[in-house]
Amino acid sequence: MKKENRKMAQERRAAERKRQMRIQLIRNTLIVVAIVAFFGGMIIYGVLDSKKNADNEAAATTETTEQDTATTEESDTGSDLITDESLTVADGDTVNIDYVGRVDGIAFDGGSGNYDLVIGSHSFIDDFEEQLIGHHVGESVDVTVSFPEDYNRGSYTDANGESHSLNGAEAVFEVQINGIYE
Repeated sequence: MKKENRKMAQERRAAERKRQMRIQLIRNTLIVVAIVAFFGGMIIYGVLDSKKNADNEAAATTETTEQDTATTEESDTGSDLITDESLTVADGDTVNIDYVGRVDGIAFDGGSGNYDLVIGSHSFIDDFEEQLIGHHVGESVDVTVSFPEDYNRGSYTDANGESHSLNGAEAVFEVQINGIYE
């Protein structure tokens, strides 16, 4: 009888070990499935999010292009650019200017163009916009400014052909005030 009890006890332990192994296998499988589902979900989310961002960027680019075209059309027709020479530039005005910047009498790259400038926006170098206040449409104004010491955005070539940084350089911009927007 002892042998039978011992054999039954061994069979019970073996059955219990099998049951424990099945439970461990199911647990491990569920963990792996959860990890795969998590990372799969993250990948799908990332793909969908990047597609959504690409669609939004495309829509924003289209909007910007349409706005730029509208602005250009308005500017080209002169419908809202007032060129009355009796008008005086004031803080807060949006003025259309042509400008050429020179250091030591030599024009430098990026120092010229046509621009719609909001006076007081501080879009240009310090004191640039302030020097336009009080001048009239149609006037040509020399604006003298000093680039900041840490400007690090350009250079100019002197009369000897040597390149110099614009950091701390004094520049004179010849500015033509073309008009003021309503």
